[in-house]
Amino acid sequence: MSRILIVDDEPDLVDLLTFNIESAGHTVATASNGLEALEAMDKSRPDAVLLDMMMPHMDGIATLKEMRKRPGFAGIPVIMLTARSAVEDRIKGFESGADDYLSKPFDSKELQLRLAAVLRRTEGDGGSPDILEVGSFRLDRETLRLDLDNQVVDLTATEFKLVLLLMQHEGEVQERDHLLRQVWGYRDSTLTRTLDTHIKRLREKIGEYAEHIETVRGVGYVFHAEV
Repeated sequence: MSRILIVDDEPDLVDLLTFNIESAGHTVATASNGLEALEAMDKSRPDAVLLDMMMPHMDGIATLKEMRKRPGFAGIPVIMLTARSAVEDRIKGFESGADDYLSKPFDSKELQLRLAAVLRRTEGDGGSPDILEVGSFRLDRETLRLDLDNQVVDLTATEFKLVLLLMQHEGEVQERDHLLRQVWGYRDSTLTRTLDTHIKRLREKIGEYAEHIETVRGVGYVFHAEV
């Protein structure tokens, strides 16, 4: 059972989401705008957040950016909910730190599947050690923290899962479809911009170490311990 925070200013939709999520066995907290959401997270850290993009006082993008700046909230998986369906809005959401994105109206079953997928990304791999070190990269599975030469890099749960998968297969090319299945749970490559956007944001975060993640044009990506 996980604790899910729903952040939306439409009461009817919040009621529907609450019913569906509680039916799946989770507990729910709600907020009607970003300011209320941050206050709710200060009181009790959620396991995942469903975040509307358009809200009064503090919209979803501003809320998400503030979350990603705070170490205690940086790793919480976030699914953006919005009536906007343009590719540009999806990219804006992902660049702000969203883990997934659903356009309204959406099917409740799809939402539950997407929610289950982002929650799985934060679960530990029981047979693997908590610490993975490859070259200058050091990943802590328990805290979802990346250390680069003793400098901490804050990652979202999805970014952590992505770099973990690449590091576990150091020197081996990971095909796009494989990354989309393993990290996002997608069964096809229709949302390829999702992967590209996360790789871009990950490279920006690791700065001078970005070249350790190589693009294999038309195939996928590969992580190198040394470059």
